[in-house]
Amino acid sequence: MIKRIVVGLLLLAALGIAALWVIGSGAPGRRWGAGEVQGAALPGAAVDERAVLQRDAAGGVGLRDPKQILFGDLHVHSTFSLDAFMMALPTAGGEGAHPVSEACDFARYCAAIDFWSINDHAVALNRRNWEETVEAVRQCDATAEPADPDLVSFLGWEWPQMGTRPENHYGHKNVILQSLADDQVPARPIAARPPPDAYDRRDEAIPGTLSLGLLGVVRPGRDSLDLIRYFQDMTDAPHCADGVPVRELPAGCRESAATPGDLFAKLDDWGFDSLVIPHGTTWGYYTPEGSAWDKQLTPAQHDPDRQTLVEIFSGHGNSEEFRDWREVIHNDDGSRSCPEPRDDFLPSCWRAGEIIATRCREAGEPDAECESRAHQARQHYVDADVAGHWTVPGAEADEWLDSGQCRDCFQPSFNYRPQSSVQYIMALGRPDAPEGARRFDFGFIASSDVHSARPGTGYKEYGRTEMTEARLTTAASAVLPASPSAPEPRSRPFEVTSFSGSFFNLREAERAASFFLTGGLAAVHAEGRGRDAIWEAFERREVYGTSGPRILLWFDLLNPPGSRGATLPMGGSTELSQSPIFQVRAVGSFEQKEGCPDVSVRGLAPEQLERLCQGECYHASDRRRRITRIEVVRIRPQVQPDESVAGLVEDPWKVLPCDADPAGCVVTFTDQDFGAGSRDALYYVRAIEEPSLAVAADPLGCERDARGRCTSVRACASRPADDDCLAPTQERAWSSPIFVEWAGDALPPGRP
Repeated sequence: MIKRIVVGLLLLAALGIAALWVIGSGAPGRRWGAGEVQGAALPGAAVDERAVLQRDAAGGVGLRDPKQILFGDLHVHSTFSLDAFMMALPTAGGEGAHPVSEACDFARYCAAIDFWSINDHAVALNRRNWEETVEAVRQCDATAEPADPDLVSFLGWEWPQMGTRPENHYGHKNVILQSLADDQVPARPIAARPPPDAYDRRDEAIPGTLSLGLLGVVRPGRDSLDLIRYFQDMTDAPHCADGVPVRELPAGCRESAATPGDLFAKLDDWGFDSLVIPHGTTWGYYTPEGSAWDKQLTPAQHDPDRQTLVEIFSGHGNSEEFRDWREVIHNDDGSRSCPEPRDDFLPSCWRAGEIIATRCREAGEPDAECESRAHQARQHYVDADVAGHWTVPGAEADEWLDSGQCRDCFQPSFNYRPQSSVQYIMALGRPDAPEGARRFDFGFIASSDVHSARPGTGYKEYGRTEMTEARLTTAASAVLPASPSAPEPRSRPFEVTSFSGSFFNLREAERAASFFLTGGLAAVHAEGRGRDAIWEAFERREVYGTSGPRILLWFDLLNPPGSRGATLPMGGSTELSQSPIFQVRAVGSFEQKEGCPDVSVRGLAPEQLERLCQGECYHASDRRRRITRIEVVRIRPQVQPDESVAGLVEDPWKVLPCDADPAGCVVTFTDQDFGAGSRDALYYVRAIEEPSLAVAADPLGCERDARGRCTSVRACASRPADDDCLAPTQERAWSSPIFVEWAGDALPPGRP
């Protein structure tokens, strides 16, 4: 084994030198640009039909002339993003380039959504890529009818900050710009600057180039040179100087911000209308163990005017639910240790100890020695943080069972971080803090986080390797392979080497590949279909998210003060001194027919329809899925910073069953205890559909014992590419909260 490793590394090094010589000699690779939009706007009749069907559905639950509900995707990547580029490489099993322009055609003819945003990683957007991105989004927007557009296109980017420890980790945020006008678009996007003790994402170029030397021989292809060209483009721009006003910086430099506060300051300097939307908050693929959002509820790290929405669900999983278990223990002396397992959670560090203890006993070592090695393995895992899996030599993905995962969450994100969940975030409160740092008053959306320029992928549950990011593991391991190792009966501390120091290899990519979903949708209650109307809905927080289906949802406070018959919709805030009364109306999504509708068949060339949509489009039947129940969540935010969140999140606070009526569900409820303890409260609802099949809804396929513990897995990532890994789920929509502040002595319990 050692001989093979040494020979392999020598070969890789030699071929890497050859690849570097290729770069030095100026041998060109192709630039994968932003492309050209192919399709025209949808016929007006097709768009009008959406409105008619929606009005009919609203009438079925007793609504007359409501705002129009529009569906979109505010989290879309093209092959300008590094991970998307690697996934697209034919050498790594990809489909080739998916440029920004394809997102326009997909949104219009495959997914049939109403709005979308491009959000490539800013670190890879050099001056040319950014200018092409702006032009492609404008081109898409120009194809729509200005007065009543079939599709509204927003410009943006992703700020993907990744810390090395909980203290310096702030997570990923999408920046969305309101306007496409010349004087409202910054000269460059703002990237996330890594912490001082972390590597720069651009350092992927060295191990990537070395690996491409091997790829070019074993699986020769032009795309090896294309990726080398990509790395060159990604690293050729100098960093912008600090402390210089944004308009005085050179156009071609790479602008970056180390913290959310720095990002907000730069956006303020530009002065353009924009939103900053956190996402993937619980995704442990890049989030250090024990990370919590408390440190972001400060005037320095939160902007209540820009950061008003949060992405609760995406193709990377659900980030909604808080749990009171911990993936790592932070001790009073500043050290960290491994928590013991519970029936509802198996810490990955604990599983590391179990794997080592089993190997130790199989090697004939005494129990005391094996327990000592297990204890050491647990600590090695904790010390290695997101690279903990590297401390157990030769461990296969299946050996980790369901460790690190939320066992009872709906379609949870991988290696779940509960103190970064949306419920935890919404429970934080600092009553004595300055204005703007007392509470996170977020509205809720969902999106796809798709990396193949396919906004709105959740319209059908199919195409696991095309409509999700499951292919990312194959691409990352092909381009940036990990160092091989054999199983050993003891753990080892993690050390970064030249072949393990890249972003992808430090992370648990192989297991994470089982957790990729088709993605969610953002929904807005808008006064019209235009850009301004959609943006105004964002600003009102009159928005909600779905796990993919187009569920129609209305959530209103019926008795706001001085209402005189008017209601307060989701996202609104008010003060009350009496019990609030709420009403929910929900209508299930249409079941889908196979294939594509005539409007899509006529709108795109057959080869484009097949490549982009994989032969399947949004194609509604006349049958709607039934809403089975409404779940109500009540959260009463902290009144002291050290107050435990565990008792403040009530999920579900109420479960309201729905009649078996295909027309929809209408329920009303009140909080007779509002005002108890003089506390504010926020309320949001989930509308739950009848069971259906979804891609990767059971990502690990665990066999469980009588106590619910996972004893073996059949993970989605281990299945053939043509296996969509379908499993039953209950799709849902999440309303934005209604925020109700206590305004004085509430009425006694029991009185409306």
